[in-house]
Amino acid sequence: MRPTSLAFLASAATALTDIEHKPFMRKNIDPIVFPGKYVSHMHSFYGSDAVTKDLPTTEQLQKGCPSGENPNDLSVYWAPTLYYVNGETYTEIYPATFKTYYENIDKAEIPFPPNFYAVAGSPTARSQADVQENINALTWWCDAGPEDRDSRPRATFPRVTCSAHMQAILRFPDCVDPVQITNYTYAAAHGGRCPSNMKRMPSLRFSIGDGYCFHGDFVNGWYEDAAKNMLKAKGQSFMRIDGAHGNGKQMSACKAKDADPSNGTNDYKKSLEMMGSG
Repeated sequence: MRPTSLAFLASAATALTDIEHKPFMRKNIDPIVFPGKYVSHMHSFYGSDAVTKDLPTTEQLQKGCPSGENPNDLSVYWAPTLYYVNGETYTEIYPATFKTYYENIDKAEIPFPPNFYAVAGSPTARSQADVQENINALTWWCDAGPEDRDSRPRATFPRVTCSAHMQAILRFPDCVDPVQITNYTYAAAHGGRCPSNMKRMPSLRFSIGDGYCFHGDFVNGWYEDAAKNMLKAKGQSFMRIDGAHGNGKQMSACKAKDADPSNGTNDYKKSLEMMGSG
């Protein structure tokens, strides 16, 4: 396997839009799982740079600089940092591409609510049975072959040398209770429909960390007008999501960076020490 050739992509689906993002920070924080603390394993961050150890609101994210190509999307996305290990040396593997795909817009009833956040996948998963691929779609494969998913657990790395990139996908929850937005689930877990007290949102997919325990995090930072424009993609195979802050394929003139560089760490071994002391 070629560990330095990695693409974080999602496969095509009906009525979708996609946004390419550049990584802007590697740090031992997880504002959703460990808010206010520096005790997380290492994550790589994409999107709005207005994120620290504390869980941000949508309004706070919109004051940041986006690392993605759509100035109307100030969401923040993060996933476990992937390393190539050689003895005691840990070398970060940068993805060839990181894209977020918003899919199944034909089925969406509402845009993402303000301050909505979600986690997909589980950092404690230890087997294929823990993954629920039929719900969250967690899969690794070689995008240009050879194909070996039928001969191994599908949520583990390919066991062959990929001829091009290694890819992974992960689907986020797409049903939410608009009254209590921390209550969310997957339509796929309920026969393809949201529970009666919930509304369906666009389906977000992107790639994640390492093996069964790969997971991803998302905090909504979409400007309201653009989030509503996304729902207009119904019936189309692709739509650029424009808004008051620019067209949907336009990189920002600012440069995203760590908003709190004096705290936490981007060093893998130091992060292990801080996990132990937390």
